[in-house]
Amino acid sequence: MHIDFSQISTMEKQQWLQHAIAPRPVCFASTIDLAGNVNVSPFSFFNLFSSNPPIVIFAPSRRVRDNTTKHTLQNVWEVPECVINMVDYNMVQQTSLSSCEFAKGVDEFVKSGFTKEPATMVKPPMVKEAKIKLECKVNEIKSLGEEGGAGQLVIAEVLCMHVDESILGKDGKIDQRKLHLVARLGGDWYCKVDETNLFTVNKPNIQIAIGVDALPEGIRHSLILTGNHLGLLGNVHDIPEINPAFTDDRLKSIIQYYSISPIEMEKELHIYAAELLNTGKVQDAWQILLSGENI
Repeated sequence: MHIDFSQISTMEKQQWLQHAIAPRPVCFASTIDLAGNVNVSPFSFFNLFSSNPPIVIFAPSRRVRDNTTKHTLQNVWEVPECVINMVDYNMVQQTSLSSCEFAKGVDEFVKSGFTKEPATMVKPPMVKEAKIKLECKVNEIKSLGEEGGAGQLVIAEVLCMHVDESILGKDGKIDQRKLHLVARLGGDWYCKVDETNLFTVNKPNIQIAIGVDALPEGIRHSLILTGNHLGLLGNVHDIPEINPAFTDDRLKSIIQYYSISPIEMEKELHIYAAELLNTGKVQDAWQILLSGENI
């Protein structure tokens, strides 16, 4: 299916993009105007863009239906400060409620039932219930257009960060398993981060990996191993050597049972290697595959 964005409406563009580019973290931004009116509102056009300086950007876009701007944007023009409160699962319904288009001067903290907590370095208050709060100064506001749907980038520098001790691990750092962040998808859909959907991916370090292209041909063109499996196998610095001390009963059984059928043997070895890779046993998988390559 080919979608030509020059041939569809702004609303249709938004719908396609918000479903495709997801999940998106939720910035729950508290701001204040010169008269002291406080606003708190969620934005999913948001992310981290730099560590030094520590820069986050969120975008209160111009409304598609009537091209008006949001109170958050108006506030940061008047007082270039904000607090970005990170949204976890326990906050999501109240956060969504705050996104109602209440009239100027209506306090979304009160409407959504959140508690104001004084910030230490900026004027807008923090959301007490949030487990992570980022106090920020607004360095720049960059408009991406003047029509409905145009993003208005709020480029904010993080001055300090408040972290609830309940989400820290024994090392004193944030334990991802304890912080049940939520993220926006398309339409009314959200997702929740918890231990049931978390997994780790070992990143290549300063040593260069061999890459998928360097894998033996029989492995690279396997009908069993997936792209993820090949990625794991290619994320080593050298093709391992066969370890004479490596013993495995299932490997012995496969070689013995399928010795008269090399094609079936390779298939069974690749099935076994895939199971090992699915559990993170990369080196064992390599030994199984190398055994097949050398028979």
